[in-house]
Amino acid sequence: MTNPAVEAVLFDWGGTLTPWHTVDPLEAWLAAVGDADRARRLHAAENGMWQRSRDEHRSATLGEVFAAAGIDATPEVLAAFHAWWEPHTFLDPDAPAVLAGLRARGLKVGVLSNTIWPRSVHEQIFVRDEVADLIDGAVYTSEIAWTKPHPRAFRAALDAVGVADPAAAVFVGDRPYDDVCGAKAAGLRAVLVPHSDIPAEQVGPITAEPDAVVQRLADLLDVVDRWG
Repeated sequence: MTNPAVEAVLFDWGGTLTPWHTVDPLEAWLAAVGDADRARRLHAAENGMWQRSRDEHRSATLGEVFAAAGIDATPEVLAAFHAWWEPHTFLDPDAPAVLAGLRARGLKVGVLSNTIWPRSVHEQIFVRDEVADLIDGAVYTSEIAWTKPHPRAFRAALDAVGVADPAAAVFVGDRPYDDVCGAKAAGLRAVLVPHSDIPAEQVGPITAEPDAVVQRLADLLDVVDRWG
């Protein structure tokens, strides 16, 4: 069966639109709260949320992390947390041209990110890096019940860009389980960006063969052109 023409390209965020950075998340919590005990509690709570995402495909929020750790998420703490992360949020240098190239081809551009951060933080990143006007729709799992690889997460992203047929969409991500398996199970084509050093505890139980592999985001335009 021949796939329909591509109507939309959806992207993962961390490790895809933003290159992978190997960091110790405990340091972010230490920067946020200033003492080791509270930082360890927050780190453990966050790990629990990501384990739930991996095993049950259920989402979480920063607020849930703080509540599980028994710590108040004051504005000062949240500001310090995001300030620590900011150097690791800048987009891949290829990303603006790729998003613009997809839009120039008449395609919708979307984002589907497994994240505990609120929408406002991600939108600030896209505004800062001057791509906000190139994104037609975005779904952040902190706002929905499910995470990738659950098909409902991909359906939400398709709805966000106004595409009915999953086979007319392409998903681009760095994780073989969340992104490739999830996209293909939901009926999308999947492109893998294979450069992330995913922590062992976040690696899913199965993998799937991507429809294409790109070594850099700029290569994606040729892939999409081949698929029409």
